[in-house]
Amino acid sequence: MIPAASSPDLGRTVYRPVRGGNALEDTVARLVQTVRLGVVAPGESLPSERELAERYGVSRDTVRQAIGELADAGYVVRRRGRYGGTFVADPLPVPAGPVDAAELEDILGLRRVLEAGAARAAASQALTDAARSALEQHHRATVGAAEGEYRRLDSLLHLAIAEASGIPSLLPLVVENRARINAWLDTFPLLPRNIEHSDAQHERIVAAILAGRADAAEAAVLEHLAGSEALLRGFLG
Repeated sequence: MIPAASSPDLGRTVYRPVRGGNALEDTVARLVQTVRLGVVAPGESLPSERELAERYGVSRDTVRQAIGELADAGYVVRRRGRYGGTFVADPLPVPAGPVDAAELEDILGLRRVLEAGAARAAASQALTDAARSALEQHHRATVGAAEGEYRRLDSLLHLAIAEASGIPSLLPLVVENRARINAWLDTFPLLPRNIEHSDAQHERIVAAILAGRADAAEAAVLEHLAGSEALLRGFLG
């Protein structure tokens, strides 16, 4: 069963079938995305090997090998017994290594295009009651969240905005981009003041989307992203 933290559509995107030819590598990458985005929180269990195999369109042996790779890398822990399964490591390992400045700017530039466009599209939609409720729910979850949970819930809010855009092919792009951003964000600690600032910006973004103000939603997202970009450049530059 897909964890309650993710919406059904988001779950279908993250657990979508992998491409042929590189099944093991793609399965490992997809599972890392799931962990890095917080779709399954630290300490929570992944879906069963059987369910993952069905959703990814690969064999259970491939899933088992992929989970073994992630266990060796410290991302998941396998437990036996009645309450056993595969659990996301808590805490997660912190990625290390040099950051290529050109790659960083490329990923940040793509994020601006994807996420600002997603907010504009979402604000331009006649949102359903379910879509409005999902945005409000994800926003409320981030407000006052514990420090250890904040980045995960922040990611889920941004993915919910992409989901509300009404452009199905946009969500997988945001998922992939966000996972790469999070790998860098996880290399440095959260700053309490930054969390307060981020909460205020989230309020403006969600309010603009729900009010149908596309220009304001896009501008609020760009302002929000500029803050995290400054942190990334400061910590990684």
